[in-house]
Amino acid sequence: MNIVAIGAGNLATSLIPALQEAGNTIVQVYSRTIGAAEALAAIVGSAAVDDIAKICCDADIYIISVTDTALPDIAGRLTRHLGAGGESNRNTPLIVHTAGSMSINVIPATRRGVLYPMQTFSKQRRVDFGLIPIFVEATTKDDEELLLGLSHSITTHVQPLSSEDRKYLHLAAVFCSNFANHCYALADEILARHGISFSSMLPLIDEVAAKVHYLPPQKAQTGPAIRHDAAVVKAHLDLLADQPHIQNIYKIMSESIAHDKL
Repeated sequence: MNIVAIGAGNLATSLIPALQEAGNTIVQVYSRTIGAAEALAAIVGSAAVDDIAKICCDADIYIISVTDTALPDIAGRLTRHLGAGGESNRNTPLIVHTAGSMSINVIPATRRGVLYPMQTFSKQRRVDFGLIPIFVEATTKDDEELLLGLSHSITTHVQPLSSEDRKYLHLAAVFCSNFANHCYALADEILARHGISFSSMLPLIDEVAAKVHYLPPQKAQTGPAIRHDAAVVKAHLDLLADQPHIQNIYKIMSESIAHDKL
């Protein structure tokens, strides 16, 4: 399949090489920053462009991987450039985005879809796509089958999911990833004040993550809040008296954990 990558950020830097390695051809990489486009294009043996007007119009699929803020504008401009907003025919290109929290309808093209890999990405670390679930959506059954097939070329964990349900998937991902990582950052802040390396937390973090592969999260929960150990909770809150923002997070989290035990 001939693919044009729209965006060269964290997600695209993992997704686009994975699709290329699966036998697809990456025709072009677009980014508003030519250096970013060139860096990704060099990996997949493609051409780099920084002007939507220079994007070729004969690819099979255009995959937009940009920020949620930029997505409506990029999707609209690309649709107009490709002439993809009118009546659909066999030459009408398929335009998809990769955002978890955005509706399929943010793309005004007649043939539109979503290919959402549910994972956290960074340019510095390539991920194994064979382990990643991908959720797809399209406006027609044929395009859904096309996206399912494309996704299956890089992972076995693929399923259709509507825009409405994908909002809740993305919400849950924020708790599992963004909020959990923020807790790591807060722990690092507490430890640094006392000259303790955050590396001491890594075995604990790894074990907690490993346990939820085999136990429901509620069953894996440990700590003073789940035991209703009020004395330890109060002692911890006292230690955080000079860091009220962390103290408040500790209090809310402990109350939520204790409530789940009831």
